[in-house]
Amino acid sequence: MAIKRATIGAIVIVAIITSVACICLTASALGALVSTRMVSSSGSITAVGVGLYSNSGCTIALSAINWGTLNPGNATTYTMYVKNTGDISETLNMTVSGWNPSSASSYLKLTWNQEKSVLTTGQVVTAVLTLSVSSSIVNITNFSNNIIITGIH
Repeated sequence: MAIKRATIGAIVIVAIITSVACICLTASALGALVSTRMVSSSGSITAVGVGLYSNSGCTIALSAINWGTLNPGNATTYTMYVKNTGDISETLNMTVSGWNPSSASSYLKLTWNQEKSVLTTGQVVTAVLTLSVSSSIVNITNFSNNIIITGIH
C-alpha cells in the first residue's frame, strides 16, 4: 500500500507541474499577441535649501516619484509642494541626472512650472512636474533618474 500511495502522489505532483507549465505557456502565447509599451520611473528626488512635500500642508516629505505607466507621445504630470525652509529668499532650480538607461534622456523630457521662481522665507508654492515621452521612444521599458530641486540664494 505504501508504494501505491507514493506512486499516486508522484503522479499528482507531475500533473500539477504539467498544469502550471501549460498555464505559463498559455500566458506566454497570449503575451506575444499583445502589443504594449510600458515606461515606468523610479528614482530619487533631492532638495537642497528647500523642503519638498507631497501634500499642501507640508507634513509629508517627498523623496521619490512613481510616474506609473506612460505611453509614447504622451505627457503626465506630478504635483508637489516646495517650501523655503531657510531664513533667506531662494531662487528655485531643477536638474535631472543619472538617467538609467542613459538613452532615456533622449526620449524623456522633464520640466516644471517653478524654474527661477523666488520663494521668501516660509513660502510654499505648488510645483507641477511634467514628464513628456517622445513618440519615437524605443527599447526602453523602465527607467530611473535623479531629480534635484535646489534653492539658490
